[in-house]
Order: sequence, then C-alpha cells, then structure tokens
Amino acid sequence: QQSNVTAYGATTVAIITLETFAGMCINAFILSVLCTGWVKKKSLNSNEKILLLLGCSRFWFLCLSWIYAFLSKIYPFCLLVHPIFQLLQGACTVFICSNLWVSACLCVFYCIKIASFRSSFFIYLKVKIDRMVPWLLLGSVIFSIITGILVYNTVDKALCKDFNSTCLGIFWKETLRIEEHFYPIIFLTGFLHTISFMAVIFSAALLLFSLWRHKRKMQTNSTNTLSMEAHIRAMKSILSFFIMYSINFISLILTLVYSTKYENHFTFLVSLIQQAYPGVHSLFLIFSNPKLEKTLLWILSCVKRKVC
Repeated sequence: QQSNVTAYGATTVAIITLETFAGMCINAFILSVLCTGWVKKKSLNSNEKILLLLGCSRFWFLCLSWIYAFLSKIYPFCLLVHPIFQLLQGACTVFICSNLWVSACLCVFYCIKIASFRSSFFIYLKVKIDRMVPWLLLGSVIFSIITGILVYNTVDKALCKDFNSTCLGIFWKETLRIEEHFYPIIFLTGFLHTISFMAVIFSAALLLFSLWRHKRKMQTNSTNTLSMEAHIRAMKSILSFFIMYSINFISLILTLVYSTKYENHFTFLVSLIQQAYPGVHSLFLIFSNPKLEKTLLWILSCVKRKVC
C-alpha cells in the first residue's frame, strides 16, 4: 500500500511538473518580451503594464504551487517545519488573488478601451482609463497581500493549536478541519473572488454586446471583410477568456469549500485545473497580442531553421 501511495504521489508530481514547466515558460516569455520592450522604449503602455504584472503573478504562483505539491507528495513532513506550510499558503494566496484581480483589470480595460457606448460616464472612463490603470494594479496588489497575510495568520493559529500531532494524516485532519476561526477567512476570500468574477462578467458582457452591435452595423453597411473578421476574432477571444476565467473561478471556490478536508481525487482534479489555467490563458493572450504573437512566431521559425 505504501508503494502505491508513493507511485501515486510521483505520478501527481510528474503531471503537475509538466503543467508548471509549460506555464512558467509561457509566462516567462511574456515577461521577457515586455521587459525588453520596456528597456528599449523606457516606457510601457497600460495594456503592457497589466500583462507584465499578470505574467509575474502567474509565474510565481506556478513556482510556489509546484514547491507545495512537491513537498506534500514527496517530502510531506517538511511541511511540519514552522513556518514552511504557513508561508506557502500565504504566498500562494497572494499570487492567486493577484492573478484573479489583475485578470479582472485586464478584462475591464479591454471593455473600456474597445467597447463603444454613448454614456457620458463611459466616455469619461475611456478618457481616464490609462491614468486609472496604475491605481487599479496597486489596489489589486494591496488586496492580495492583505488576503495573504490573513491566510498566513489563520493557518498559523490552526497549526499551533494541534502542533503536537505526530501522525501526518491525523495532523492534517486535526489542524485543517472546519473550525470557527476558519469561516471568516474563507468567507472573505470567496467574497473577493466573487467581486472580481462579477467585474469580469459585467465587462465581458458589455464588450461582447458592443462588438456584436458593431458587427451588425458593418453587415448592414457592407463594410470590408477584414474589419468583420477582426471583430469576430475579438468576440471569440473575449468569450474564450470568459469561459476559462469561469472554470478557474469555480475551481477556486471548490478549493475553498474543500480546503478543510483531507485531500482526495476531486481536489487533485481541481488543482490540475488551477495549475493549467495560468499557462493556457497566457497562451491565448500571446496570440491575441500582435507584438507577442510576432515575437513568438519569429522565435519558433528560428528554432525550426536550426533543427532542420
């Protein structure tokens, strides 16, 4: 039985490692391209600022979540050393929240920049959005750090309460069971996740409606096919982002629901979804950004020439 557990843990780590490595490479590519452009131009536009912070938060989330998965499956007793488990939980929470909030900022930014409405408030936002982006990103980072600190303190109190447990299985069950002091942090984290999700829903719905309305006007006026294709591509991109964000949001909520229960196959499936999302969505961002897409295709063509 022990060998089966070891084999299962090794398989789990291998799968997560593949997802993590792919996601880290994708986000490292985004960071390298943006930082190279930053050095050359001495400045970043609003879209690039959001992508830079998003790529950074995803890179470090993948790195820390892999460390946690590796230790929990291969060297689980290392997590009993104070304060390794608390730090990993707190740091992962910071980058998970940052990922969600910055992704929401990206969707809101696209909505305000691309969508076309005659509302005076919407026009005001369109004019001021570039000045608002740094403050939105700063607010996202502050909220994420505060949430991470709260998670660290909550987990630390729970672990210290039953720190004398020697059996790891009993340790997890005793220290991570649902207790009264867990409810506030679970509720707060879920509430913040829901706010970011509502912002994405609202922004994506407005943007899709604006693009769909504009597409119908172009059909009526017999506008050129290239413009039509661009709008259809933008609608598909927003819709795919919304679907992926929704799946990730649901997995995070399920993680909160089952966070105080001993690990099972269901939580493993949820963790695989969370581990895959940063890389998959970042890949979509690359192909929806002309600069990133052009650089990636150039690199792939160079690699292909060298291999051939």
